[in-house]
Amino acid sequence: MFVRNLTIAGALACLALGLFFPWSKTPIIVALSFGVAALGVGVMVRAGQVSFGHALYAMIGGYAVAMLARSFPGLDGVVLVLGGVLASTLVGAVVGLFVVRYRGIFFGMLNLAISMVLFSVAGKMYQFTGGTDGLRVARPTMLGISMDRTVFETVLLVGMIVAAVVLGWLVQRYFRSAAGEALAGIKSNETRLEYLGLSARRILWNGYLISAALVGFSGAMFGLIQGLVTPDMGYWIRSGEFVFITILGGTGHAIGAFLGAAVFEVVKLFAGAYIPHAWHMLLGGTLILVIVVLPGGIVGLLPKPRTQARRVAD
Repeated sequence: MFVRNLTIAGALACLALGLFFPWSKTPIIVALSFGVAALGVGVMVRAGQVSFGHALYAMIGGYAVAMLARSFPGLDGVVLVLGGVLASTLVGAVVGLFVVRYRGIFFGMLNLAISMVLFSVAGKMYQFTGGTDGLRVARPTMLGISMDRTVFETVLLVGMIVAAVVLGWLVQRYFRSAAGEALAGIKSNETRLEYLGLSARRILWNGYLISAALVGFSGAMFGLIQGLVTPDMGYWIRSGEFVFITILGGTGHAIGAFLGAAVFEVVKLFAGAYIPHAWHMLLGGTLILVIVVLPGGIVGLLPKPRTQARRVAD
């Protein structure tokens, strides 16, 4: 009940801030897109695997949007985003076949290596990707309606809020499902899963697909709001930010990804404005403080459901 009320209050707060302070629309959309990406990374963390290269799928989602918009100028924004999600999911399906064979640091570093290879390729293939300059994304129609910049940002804001709430709810349902429990079982006792007749690789591959799709959606929305897609979207620093947000918010509940993204964006925004030469240090200090005081992340501050509280007490 508390989490549901917090979700509703957060969604309304984001909408109100965007409407009454138009300058905040872009930061809110970016924060929510980062939250969705952290949600995807959190799916892997649920299995005990940390990927240091998941920004790859944000880059693929963004470039799919840009390339589709250039090839088919009249394509609707909703179709562009769906195309970005599909492209990232397809790449994730192929990459996942290889990475799910590994665990721990090998899983994380293999994802990083693949992401950096494709990052380098994107920077060199100027004819297709625009090189380091990237590709501009012309403002598309949304649901068949042409809009000016202000209305377009408002529609993206509302769409991003709705998408964040729906995706967060779906991922939380997944965590509580049999498939989600099996995914968590990889972290606790993978051998036991195999004895039960379940394929740990198959389970992890399914989770990897969900993870890639979520991060791809994040990249697609980021490309639309920024109007520009560059290889930097897939750089290791962006992957690190996704992991940072995931740890900051915690993986005990899907809402943790968005709480972490909100804190990350607020600290970065105000620290960048008032202490531009030390904002990285402030972010790092915030993460250290959370890890020391709240090992489970910000989500650890939320009251536990009664059933869970009784289970812990017993």
